[in-house]
Amino acid sequence: MLCCAIALAGCEKNAVQDITGSLPGARIKFFNFGVNAPQVNFYANDAKMTATSSTTGVEAVTGVAYGSVGASGFYSAITPGSYSLTGKIAAATDKDLAVAKVTTTLADGKAYSFYMSGFYDATAKTVEGFVVEDPFEATIDYTVAYVRFVNAISNSTPMTLYAKNTTTGAEVPVGAAVAYKAAGAFTAVPNGVYDIGTRLAGVTTNAIARTAVSFSAGKVYTISARGDMTVVSTTATNRPFLDNTANR
Repeated sequence: MLCCAIALAGCEKNAVQDITGSLPGARIKFFNFGVNAPQVNFYANDAKMTATSSTTGVEAVTGVAYGSVGASGFYSAITPGSYSLTGKIAAATDKDLAVAKVTTTLADGKAYSFYMSGFYDATAKTVEGFVVEDPFEATIDYTVAYVRFVNAISNSTPMTLYAKNTTTGAEVPVGAAVAYKAAGAFTAVPNGVYDIGTRLAGVTTNAIARTAVSFSAGKVYTISARGDMTVVSTTATNRPFLDNTANR
């Protein structure tokens, strides 16, 4: 009887579970920056990495929409290794059709970002994608912020990100020129509020601009360019835009 009691206690639904095991050693976050792309769920091989919660017990037909970051911008832990990373349609029509696919290797102890980018082809039902490493230092200087620029606009030419402190008026380039599907280096920037913009080589005016962006000391940020460089509207969904996402 004593043995049975012990066995039943071990099966009790309120029993304390041991969750002290270590997390997988790589990390990744997912961006849907493909212009006109459908809402998607992101996968690493067959494992779903992002999803919309459902209260019905049936998988939601909504996912990560254009201009959004999966998992509220947080990294997902993943076992190091080689992966086929995909964005699959979340809607009932063409459910789970992979519209973007990138094969890459994720290394232990490193962080990455996967971007759906460029323009969605509604006939072929495909969109481009790329992966960049997020190589911020493990030891952070808490007197400055760290900022880098990623270019996810397929019809752009290489651009350099500039940041102008709204208090001091001091303006500095944040790294060098960055081509499509590439990322600049993380650059130390004093704590403050900035007007930011990207510029083409030899040009002093901004190709894309955004005002009043806060960079807090001790934090790490990625400024990503998305959209269509030919759009001049200041309100269109597919206008050129600078997204600010915290890495840590």
